[in-house]
Amino acid sequence: MDDRPLLDLLDAARLSGLMTTDGGRILAKVSRPDAKGTGYRTELVELLGQELVTLTRGSASVGAAAAFEDGTTLFTAKRAGEDGDSAEDAQLWALPLRGEAREIASRPGGFGDLHVGDGVLIAELPVHSQATTEAEHAELSKTRADAKVTAALHTGFPTRYWSADLGPARDLLAVAELPADLLRAAPTPDPQASAGGADDDEPQESVLHFRYVTMPPGRLTGWTADRAGTRALVAMQDSIGELIGVPHLYLLDLTGQEEPRLVRAGTATEEFHPGPFSPDGTLALISREQTWSETASADGKVQVLDLSTGDATDLWPELDRWIDPVWLDDATVVAASDDTGRGSLWIGGLSDPVPRRLAGGPGQPLSFGGVSVAAGKVIASASGVAVAPHPVQVDPADGTLVALPNPAEVLSQSGSLTEVAATALDGTDLRAWLRVPNGEGPHPLVVFAHGGPWGSWNAWTYRWNPEPFVAAGYAVLLPDPAISTGYGQAMIERGQHELGGAPFTDIMALVDATVARGDIDEERTAFSGGSYGGYMANWVAGHTGDRFRCIVTHASLWDTETMGHTTDNSGWDRPMRPQNPKYNPKEYVRDITVPMLVIHGDKDYRVPIAQGHALWYDLLTFSATPKDEQGRTRHRFLYFPDEGHWILGRGNAEVWYRTFLAFLDEHVRGESWDRPATLG
Repeated sequence: MDDRPLLDLLDAARLSGLMTTDGGRILAKVSRPDAKGTGYRTELVELLGQELVTLTRGSASVGAAAAFEDGTTLFTAKRAGEDGDSAEDAQLWALPLRGEAREIASRPGGFGDLHVGDGVLIAELPVHSQATTEAEHAELSKTRADAKVTAALHTGFPTRYWSADLGPARDLLAVAELPADLLRAAPTPDPQASAGGADDDEPQESVLHFRYVTMPPGRLTGWTADRAGTRALVAMQDSIGELIGVPHLYLLDLTGQEEPRLVRAGTATEEFHPGPFSPDGTLALISREQTWSETASADGKVQVLDLSTGDATDLWPELDRWIDPVWLDDATVVAASDDTGRGSLWIGGLSDPVPRRLAGGPGQPLSFGGVSVAAGKVIASASGVAVAPHPVQVDPADGTLVALPNPAEVLSQSGSLTEVAATALDGTDLRAWLRVPNGEGPHPLVVFAHGGPWGSWNAWTYRWNPEPFVAAGYAVLLPDPAISTGYGQAMIERGQHELGGAPFTDIMALVDATVARGDIDEERTAFSGGSYGGYMANWVAGHTGDRFRCIVTHASLWDTETMGHTTDNSGWDRPMRPQNPKYNPKEYVRDITVPMLVIHGDKDYRVPIAQGHALWYDLLTFSATPKDEQGRTRHRFLYFPDEGHWILGRGNAEVWYRTFLAFLDEHVRGESWDRPATLG
């Protein structure tokens, strides 16, 4: 195996986010390998015309960031103190246009997202549940730490989220007044602290002092603030009555003069999430999501909320796409969406029934994310299945797309990219991307089923990137079956209530069309997927006999019934109850006849590790897969004790790719593989 494509992928500088100001500043977050080459650190880079200016350096990764028009930048990072040791919690730093960063605040638990208003900074803070001021938070946090207590007492759902344990702190919004000269202001004691702190210590001095905002009940799951920094929309997840973990939308007065106002209450059938405020602060875009249930499919609409009356109307009601919107001006919205295996940018007025496509769409290779507006231009991160993310500027008048200076690396791609078409059993047109290696072939094939289940193969990914497989000689099929986004609501509804029905037969139709090509070897194929794609891999394993030489299943659903009782996703159990008897992969374990590679991280709370352990036990106990010459199993379990739903560590990611490829080589090509020393 040629190591270079894999190492290039894992060691490349990555564009991981964009941030803009109204006046035209464009900042990028860039992740690259750390000094040891075993992890990643994130830095800030500013795009100044055609110049790239690195703003942050050193070993500490940048977390949240916010920018001022005058060139000052705020960011959070765990930088080393005077003793040379790295801080346990991220501090808040202010960086001038030219010069060194200055620490302006630090606190136990660090900082979450930031928002700069008119003379104020809004920050999301994790706060001790009994604290009413920052001084109390510091003292109570120290008491807990000194007692070596790690326990958390919960009163609602969930108790953990993706790969993070929740509690005991609660997240809330806090406001700090910004001094006139932030970069030179002298630190002062916290005015809310008593004259003497714990053990009669002097109150800690800081440039910024935060006042807590009165929060509604529940867990903060999302927020946006207006440009002035006087109001915020927050989603608070709460469990009341028979509703478990439902978000409610509130309007908060950040000045402290009014109590939180409930704007939209979540129900068993719909939930609401905050979006951006209009530039003049009179309107806001919010998302209204129809909840997936036993009888309804997931659906999403963006609404225009009048903040004075509380009335809301659907934005672009005739556009059959799920969108992510931003304001261009007080009367115009720009939005990104998935679109037939690609992406589109849309633009339109508030009363338009349908917007016009500004950029992207069928016939071009790009998708767009992280959309914002700077000096009247649309800024976005553009990528494609074979195009790494890079910043672009789009003219809102005519859609002219201009590539901006790229702080990330452009990665070369081997082979070719084409599309495969097929027809579903119900007559629906289907499509997929196909990456084909160089050379005449016929090439072995590996199928990647996407996760979600709401998703699409339409953009770049570092986690399931086809390039290392294509460089190793495998064709890679990326199918978009029923439940895929970017094809309209009808495509979602075709498979929402039969997870192993139309999505499965759609994928198999696309596989049939692919192996009919002369450059694909029908006899040497494998199937794989992660998350919902892992569910599909398990379903395929129990329903296709020996059609595929092997199956790779990552972070996968094995027993859909127990999944609903253990996941952090409160929306899974109820809609799956009617499906469990028919579409539970566990029930077909005795029909699994080919080797499976099971991959799972212990810190995965979305698809808990118990799913992986149950699958592994059932494979060894009940599957019909032949054993090797010594009578030992041909299945394998790649276990990551310190990873979650996604394998994010540099070293672990390399092991993930190498083990995956080696399993394919062994069972698809019949090649032997020596276990690397890094696997123990």
